[in-house]
Amino acid sequence: MAREEESRRTETLVRKLRTLAVIAALLVAATLAGEPARKTSRRRVPARKPHPTVIFDVSAANNAATSAPVKRGATGSAALRAQVLLDRARFSPGEIDGTYGGNMVKAVTGFQKAHGLPTTGTVDKATWKALNADGAPVLGRYAIRPEDVAGPFQKIPEDMMEKATLPALGYTSPLELLSEKFHASPKLLGKLNPGKSFDKAGEEIVVPNVHNAPAGQKAAKIVVSKSDSTVTALDADGKMIAQYPATMGSEHDPLPLGNWKVNGVSKNPSFHYNPDLFWDADAKDEKATIKPGPNNPVGVVWIDLSKSHYGIHGTPEPSTIGKTQSHGCIRLTNWDAAELASMVGPGTPAHLQE
Repeated sequence: MAREEESRRTETLVRKLRTLAVIAALLVAATLAGEPARKTSRRRVPARKPHPTVIFDVSAANNAATSAPVKRGATGSAALRAQVLLDRARFSPGEIDGTYGGNMVKAVTGFQKAHGLPTTGTVDKATWKALNADGAPVLGRYAIRPEDVAGPFQKIPEDMMEKATLPALGYTSPLELLSEKFHASPKLLGKLNPGKSFDKAGEEIVVPNVHNAPAGQKAAKIVVSKSDSTVTALDADGKMIAQYPATMGSEHDPLPLGNWKVNGVSKNPSFHYNPDLFWDADAKDEKATIKPGPNNPVGVVWIDLSKSHYGIHGTPEPSTIGKTQSHGCIRLTNWDAAELASMVGPGTPAHLQE
């Protein structure tokens, strides 16, 4: 009897538990049915719009009828046309990239000043008229030559002591060589030549039609302007005959203002590294000679000034010109430094101003 009684109690308890479970489930369902749907806590990230691809149209860039104003921030064929024409007029925009940046503003302003135009810094109708007096195409075709791809090419280390072990500091790739030859950024050459190979002799590519000949005119004076970050060559009458964007001085190595002169020009120079002259040199560095080459710290030319340890020179990083600081010297792109070197000689006055 006791076992039967216990069995009945157990069954009764199980039925009650089942009943309570059903009631609880019904209550939960009712509650959820009356509750508004909750927003997910995860934020929806809008899909990124694809970065617009800048198209450089060869026909548009070569169109001498271009007259629509082009101002800072513009990118495209008109800006590219203006850059090449400025380069050929010897008012360098630095590295040609098809973008109207700070260096191009300096070039446009200098060109306007030299031609008696309002110095707006914008390529307006009057500036286009003056630039378009040069009617030659700004883009042309170039068949890559065997010497362009012959090399040797190698990666250049950052460390000065490692640089000193190299027999030469040449180009790192055919693309870098071609970019310097045509005063252009590697990215621009890539955009002008989609799908093209830059390491294949005979490959035909589109390139800026820049000048590569010496200036043919001697400068009576050089003016280095700290405030404008420019180097200007003047003739005997004080007329501007060329202007280049530059990187000069820093808080640690300020530009030595004053009147100096050119002692001489050294082409394809070695660089005599003295860590005592560099505030940021590695404590383990020693004096060393860095062999010549376009990726040498002073590039392809050194214009020696009468101020000890100072000069105007090229650079292995043309994209940084006018955008960074230096160790006191005046840096130009390799091609601008080479052009300026052809215009000066021993005794040429160099005025370094604020």
